[in-house]
Amino acid sequence: DYGYEGYTDGYDYDDYGGRGRERERERERPWERDTDRNGGHSWGRSWDRDRDRDAKGGLPPGRGSSQYSITATGWNPLSSKRPDEGVDVPGRKRRRSRERDRGGEDSIISRQMKKMRTIKVRELSDELTKKKNRGRRDIMDNTVHWAEKAVTDMTERDWRIFKEDFMIVTKGQDVPHPMRSWKESKLPDAILDAVDEAGYKDPSPIQMQTIPIGLQGRDVIGIAQTGSGKTCAFVIPMCCYIYKQPAMTAETMLDGPYAIVMAPTRELAQQIEDEAQRFCRHMKQRAMSVVGGVSIEDQAAAIRKGAEIIIGTPGRMNDCIERKYLVLNQCNYVVLDEADRMIDMGFEPQVVAVLDAMPNSNIRPEDETREEADLVYRQTFMFSATMPAAVEKISLKYFRRPVHVQIGEVGTPIDKIEQRVQWVGSENQKKVLMMQLLGQSDPPIVIFCNQREKVEKVAQLLESEGYTVAKLRGGISQELRSEALDDFKKGQVGILVATDVAARGIDVKNVTHVINYDMPKTIEFYTHRIGRTGRAGARGVAVSYLSNDDVDIMFDLTKLLQNCKQHVPKELLDHEGSKGKPGSIEFKTAKKKDTVIYSKKSQF
Repeated sequence: DYGYEGYTDGYDYDDYGGRGRERERERERPWERDTDRNGGHSWGRSWDRDRDRDAKGGLPPGRGSSQYSITATGWNPLSSKRPDEGVDVPGRKRRRSRERDRGGEDSIISRQMKKMRTIKVRELSDELTKKKNRGRRDIMDNTVHWAEKAVTDMTERDWRIFKEDFMIVTKGQDVPHPMRSWKESKLPDAILDAVDEAGYKDPSPIQMQTIPIGLQGRDVIGIAQTGSGKTCAFVIPMCCYIYKQPAMTAETMLDGPYAIVMAPTRELAQQIEDEAQRFCRHMKQRAMSVVGGVSIEDQAAAIRKGAEIIIGTPGRMNDCIERKYLVLNQCNYVVLDEADRMIDMGFEPQVVAVLDAMPNSNIRPEDETREEADLVYRQTFMFSATMPAAVEKISLKYFRRPVHVQIGEVGTPIDKIEQRVQWVGSENQKKVLMMQLLGQSDPPIVIFCNQREKVEKVAQLLESEGYTVAKLRGGISQELRSEALDDFKKGQVGILVATDVAARGIDVKNVTHVINYDMPKTIEFYTHRIGRTGRAGARGVAVSYLSNDDVDIMFDLTKLLQNCKQHVPKELLDHEGSKGKPGSIEFKTAKKKDTVIYSKKSQF
């Protein structure tokens, strides 16, 4: 109903088909332009009263007089429809007039109130939605632990808590978030297969943070506790870097390896070689070691066959470079493992010589804006338990905007090691206590001595008591040292007696006890020794025999035991050596207080 009541010209207003035909005829009519009295123009379709009548001779509504002209001012002639097409304009006006007459102002007010209610409802709905989302964010932030969230839902607060939980401290610009698990690491499938094969269930804290940084091609300085998984932390990014390089050919292998690793001892270098080969097998890469005690000519022949990774001690690696057996023309990945130990052993000149043998053109510029996108820059990793001045000097010269990663407290052993310090008054008491402990403990066990001669004496004592013993000390060939360590790893012998030369090279699973038959001179050596147990999340026990001859370590040992909440013997607490380091004011004051001055007997 178009509201056109009383019209009797025979036109059927409710006939949908009729209106449809009318519209079809209307579109077929030609266009014309009208000019009004003000000079304006309007466009409309041309109508003919005789031609455009319907089948019954009537005109459509609104077409009977010029008052209801079909021309529409402002109508776009390019459109296929007019704004008022098919609408009874007079009827619509009369219908609205009747509504106003019946409702008066109420109808207008009613429409306004309805409009206001609609706006208010929308505003309330938006506010409820915002409140709901805000409440959900609060719940996600404060009440849901990060372990229950997907990595995409982690907030900055979650990442901060995550790093605090694993004692991860970073320093640098734009440090990437750590990886929570191997599945979320986005490592190549070949690497993940090697991880599964090695039995690494979860990454260690140093691996969580260091691997994502290494995958970005940035320099890393890692300070972590001994036995925390540092080797895997730099081997995985190294294999991923080499995977992106062109495959070695007979021509390119003459330019040397893609990556080198320097370690302080032969044993540690060979341990890194074993770990690297575990991943290289899956990535179709080759790794080899160059260490002392082996023919350098044989190692030179192996180098000529080509290897993507070369691991070695600084001395032997520098010898190979000086004799032209080894070149580093395409080496852009360097790892310095146990850097503080290499410096302590006097390898600083050899380390610097090896680093200087690499192309200087691949060192990143100090100005970050001058970096070229297509150039492959040198990437350097350095791991150390401590950070002495000499190590700082190397980092300042060869590192560019490194990311510092620290796990736990610097220079302290893993918390899962139980430290027992026993005071002894004689050498015979040491032997008695050691034999009692061995009778109550299961192998494998490592015993440390300070001199080669002491290693031989202790080994002879144990063999006379029926124990199977391996010896690891300086002055023996590399072949015998490797054989002794292999026998200990395979379980063919239950006790290993060694000097500090092996303190950083032994990585044997499930070592139950470490015995310091002789106390080391520094707390760093103590830390490295006891770190042979309690590795890879396992628990261990470290037993040390302390006497009056060990004044040099007493102060640092007391502080370490107290910080780790371990028992401190009364004899150690009462000794002047625990009050201060030898030569310090505290040590001299404590020694003066304990000195008893006897006066001469009076003559009277």
